[in-house]
Formats: sequence, structure tokens, C-alpha cells
Amino acid sequence: MTTFPGSPRLHKGAIIGLDPFNPLASTIVFQYNPETMTRSLEARTTGGTDGGDKSEALRLTGPPKETITISIELDAVDQLEKGDPLAVAMGVYPALSALEMLLYPKSAKVISDAILARAGSIEIIPPEAPLTLFVWGPQRVLPVRITSFSITEQAYDTALNPIQAKVDLSMYVLSYADLKTTHPGYSLFLAYQVAKEAMATSNVSSIRNIGFSLNLF
Repeated sequence: MTTFPGSPRLHKGAIIGLDPFNPLASTIVFQYNPETMTRSLEARTTGGTDGGDKSEALRLTGPPKETITISIELDAVDQLEKGDPLAVAMGVYPALSALEMLLYPKSAKVISDAILARAGSIEIIPPEAPLTLFVWGPQRVLPVRITSFSITEQAYDTALNPIQAKVDLSMYVLSYADLKTTHPGYSLFLAYQVAKEAMATSNVSSIRNIGFSLNLF
């Protein structure tokens, strides 16, 4: 990373769990932005294949199903050199724990459900995870569901706390096809799509390079 005074400030990617009961503990700002990101889009369509209704061949039932895969590196070496008390005491364990807790139900909910079950409660509603956002610059703030991740702990301190780790993370983007209109993630995804539409519109200059007119209608 350059220290040149005129260098632009680099935005940091992040994963944020909007937990009203513990907001700060669910914010994981990337120490180092991943060098690559894999995005997979699958169209939501209906008809037009295998003898289906050919008038529906181009019909879209919603936005594509999108999955994102990234690898995050966590390293406490710099903090250890500066004598950061949290890094000295626990390495990168707090950051790993914050990520993992996005997949855990709250222990208080687990305990209360167990008490209700012993008391003979007929209906116990499974808990909801906090709304999780994947933040990758101002144009991409996406509601996501973390589907899986694997952690490779690469180095430890004397108390066996991890001081270096790599996290391979898979996320499913929650769109307005997945959420209620009253859910905040619904509006966030819609804003993401509107920004993407504006970005696509700016690409019209590339049409000049194909060598023929597109007056098809």
C-alpha cells in the first residue's frame, strides 16, 4: 500500500450484521480487501424450454439468483507490533467469532426455547438471523444470507489464539423476490438494482463497435 500523500483513500469492504441488541459486535470491516470476488447469477425464468409455452421464452419471474464467494484474510501481526491489547490477548479470534455468530441463534433465545419446551409450549418459532449486509463500495450494499464459510487458521500465539486466518465465504444475495416489501433489505436491493441500471445505461458507447444497427423493433 502506497503512502504517497496524493493517493486516494481506499474504501474498505465489510460484512455488517444489523443486530439491534449488539450492533458493534456484528460489524466486520475487512482488514485487507479481497483481491478477487466470484459472482454467480442464475436467471429466474419461466416457459420456453423443453416444449414449454414459447410465448413465455423471455419471461422473467424476478431478479437473478446471485451468489458471491470471497476469501478474507485476517492477520494480527501489525496490531501485535503496536501492542494492541485486544490482539495481544486474543489475536484474530474476536473477528472470527463475529463472523461465526452471524450463523448462530442467540444463546438467550436457545435457553428460553428450551424452557418453553419443558413447560409444554406447543409452538416454538425458530429465531431469525440478523439482517446481514455485504458492503463493497458505495454502489454495492447488498442484503445477503451467509450460506457457508470455511476457516483456515494459519498461526497461533502462546495461548493458541489464532493470529492469522483465511476465511472462504459464500453468500446468497437476498433480493425483493426473497423479502417482504416492508423488510429493509427489500429497499436496499432495489436501490442496488437501480444503481446497476444506471451503470448499464452508461455503457451505450460500446454499441458503436459492433458494425451494424440494432433497429430490431
